[in-house]
Amino acid sequence: MTLPAVRSIFAMMDNDKKNAKTESDLNKLEKQVDELIKICDELKGENHLLRERQESLVTERATLIEKTELARIRVEAMIDRLKSLESEQ
Repeated sequence: MTLPAVRSIFAMMDNDKKNAKTESDLNKLEKQVDELIKICDELKGENHLLRERQESLVTERATLIEKTELARIRVEAMIDRLKSLESEQ
């Protein structure tokens, strides 16, 4: 074999190694992208549940505020009635 032929064989072997490494790197990258997609989907689901929970809590808070206001009005009315009863005596 001539020297250029030997060099050519070594160059082909180097290319094969580079191709194998590139393929391996691509496979690793693909797994990482798949993992990121999975995490993203999980976070979207969690975010959806949190938004639903927040909406529920906001509604519950509004209801409690309304009930508190009604109770305040009733208590004030009772106080006024008691005062009027005291003034009658």
